[in-house]
Amino acid sequence: MEQRLLSIYQDLVKIIQLHRPKSCAVEKLFFRRNVTTAISVGQSRGVVLLACAQYNIEVAEYTPNEIKQAVAGYGGADKKQVQLMVKAILSLTDIPKPDDAADALAVSICHLHSSQYKNLLSA
Repeated sequence: MEQRLLSIYQDLVKIIQLHRPKSCAVEKLFFRRNVTTAISVGQSRGVVLLACAQYNIEVAEYTPNEIKQAVAGYGGADKKQVQLMVKAILSLTDIPKPDDAADALAVSICHLHSSQYKNLLSA
């Protein structure tokens, strides 16, 4: 696991150095049953937060319902509905694979919607 976390960190730092993002969006950790999965996701998420802190990147966190609401218009949307909306919003020919890629794009779309809304409020 420690090698996987190191790989995530190193790859993310390369991306940060190349693209110089001003903000980052992550899904808030939420689990019901599988504690083992939650721990692994939490560790990976911690690496992302660390890299962002190291480069002074603002981090926004969104709940699964906030992401579904922003992408599909309904906080109770299922995974397939969200994937289809990601495909439609981004004008893709196929649903992004693996599922994690579609999830990451959904978080990004949510963040863009939220950022635009915040900018409108502060104008």
